[in-house]
Amino acid sequence: MNEGLWVWPPDPKDQRAMLRNVMRSKHLLQAMVALSKSKEGLSNAEIDDAIVDNSNWMTLWVVRQLTSLGFLNYNVHYFGEAAKYQLTELGKNVIPILTGQPASKPTAKT
Repeated sequence: MNEGLWVWPPDPKDQRAMLRNVMRSKHLLQAMVALSKSKEGLSNAEIDDAIVDNSNWMTLWVVRQLTSLGFLNYNVHYFGEAAKYQLTELGKNVIPILTGQPASKPTAKT
């Protein structure tokens, strides 16, 4: 499991190639953009809604890929709130590259 889309490569050339792979996947890109817009992070169901696939398998695949690359953290909330995925610093740093737009501040849910 140390090869493929599961590991963030140390070489900048390989990193650019990895980001191109992420950009080619509409599900990975949609999830990253949705997560970048959320200050508190997104639950599994919210990521499922964001990737507009209605497939728990696809949501699981997206979450595994992005977590393995180091783009996401999984934060468990005790006492009733849903656990949420949030972008790591690496994830926040690659958003402008993936979207081609400058980084924006996440918004809080109302």
